[in-house]
Amino acid sequence: MPETVFSPNPVLLGSEPLSAEQVVAVARGAAAVELTAAAEKNLASTRLHIEALAEATEPTYGVSTGFGALATRHIPVESRTALQRSLIRSHAAGAGPAVEPEVVRALMVLRLRTLASGYTGIRPGTAQTLAALLNAGITPVVHEYGSLGCSGDLAPLAAVALAMMGEGEVFDVTGQRVPAAAAMSAAGIEPVVLAEKEGLALTNGTDGMLGMLLLAAADLRKLFDIADITAAMSVEALLGTDRAFAADLQALRPHPGQARSAARMFAALAGSEIVESHRGPDCPRVQDAYSLRCAPQVHGAARDSLTHAELVADRELSSFVDNPVVLADGRVESNGNFHGAPVAYVLDFLAIPLADMASIAERRTDRMLDVARSHGLPAFLAADPGVDSGHMIAQYTQAAIVSELKRLAVPASVDSIPSSAMQEDHVSMGWSAARKLRKAVDGLTTVLAIELLTAARALDFRAPLKPSPVTGAVRDLLRTRVDGPGPDRHLAPEIAAAEELVASGAILDAAKLED
Repeated sequence: MPETVFSPNPVLLGSEPLSAEQVVAVARGAAAVELTAAAEKNLASTRLHIEALAEATEPTYGVSTGFGALATRHIPVESRTALQRSLIRSHAAGAGPAVEPEVVRALMVLRLRTLASGYTGIRPGTAQTLAALLNAGITPVVHEYGSLGCSGDLAPLAAVALAMMGEGEVFDVTGQRVPAAAAMSAAGIEPVVLAEKEGLALTNGTDGMLGMLLLAAADLRKLFDIADITAAMSVEALLGTDRAFAADLQALRPHPGQARSAARMFAALAGSEIVESHRGPDCPRVQDAYSLRCAPQVHGAARDSLTHAELVADRELSSFVDNPVVLADGRVESNGNFHGAPVAYVLDFLAIPLADMASIAERRTDRMLDVARSHGLPAFLAADPGVDSGHMIAQYTQAAIVSELKRLAVPASVDSIPSSAMQEDHVSMGWSAARKLRKAVDGLTTVLAIELLTAARALDFRAPLKPSPVTGAVRDLLRTRVDGPGPDRHLAPEIAAAEELVASGAILDAAKLED
């Protein structure tokens, strides 16, 4: 993990919802955060209600009782600091490898947003400690396994709270894995001693799965745009037609995502000598294969699925999830808003179009390699077929990833394993859905990179005919990293170079397609 460098404008946290862009900026761009003065005042005011309940003889869940299945026990005042400490230590029970720092930073800022709302009863100083960790570039070690996606992402959030207490491990500002106490001391941050209600407030949220949804959505918007470009390059290289992408045909089935993808593909092919070379009456082909002709329908359906997922994410960004919550009139009420089902469903949903987009891209790639279907291209795009194998095994790599993506499309949210002595008898598994979606995003990135490599090579074989200005610019960008056709070379580094161009969005900058 590189050293954190902050952008100059902090993200302000108060009663207003955060935008997806702000969350991504904190997670990836190392934007600083700042509690507004109004938020601090609201936190102090709400905290008075909790302190009054802490002194009352009647027990209140999370304030003067145990947790989960142990909620029936009233905890005396002198044991409540130990109660909070024990809650965090026992709940920080994750296992497996550390998740990516960007995921943890997204989780942290989303939790801080809820804390800043004033609905949790946390003290201003505790919220400030969480903000200080973010601003110091200190990222708690959160493990892969431990969340069932109900009662919030308990184990991941507890790992963050544990670091706030000066316990556990973190990645410091340089990316080194060190004890939390050492990193906080170096940054001048005092560990917090948690008071009544604060343990629950820090752990009872769907922030991890929501953070991963927002990060995936940001990646997918870019990948879906790139898929239109690589598909257009494949259509062009396979001597396909752009007529199926015409606006009047798309208007007959008015799905917005389909219209956008078709318009982008049509524009990407404008001015292509290759397309024009077979447009006349001498061309014997009547229809292109589905993987070419139906690309806008598949890509567009994926776009519309993402739009729905982003709608759910926006609603979550306007939500303040905790249990119990402190209402404006001072009531502390238990609720079920921590259940991750709304987020889990769309995390699972998105894995389906990702698998399908990768599948159709792999089919286009395979056509360019098959001498019986590529309309004049050399077998496997090899410089000397028989001596050279060309991109034969690159397609194997695509096929292996597509098969994996189909497995990742099996929903996690249909599963539920009861926990906490049957008190928490139905859970969302949203964290698991989010983790597999991240793998699916990586898989689609690689599949599109291999289509890019293959289509660019195929376009080179169509010389002296020139590709369109858009596809030619993308091909030329790739050629700054990967040489054109020639004897077989080590392909893995070339795939990695293409992956970097796809993941960075450089392909879109080169294409310069208008939305």
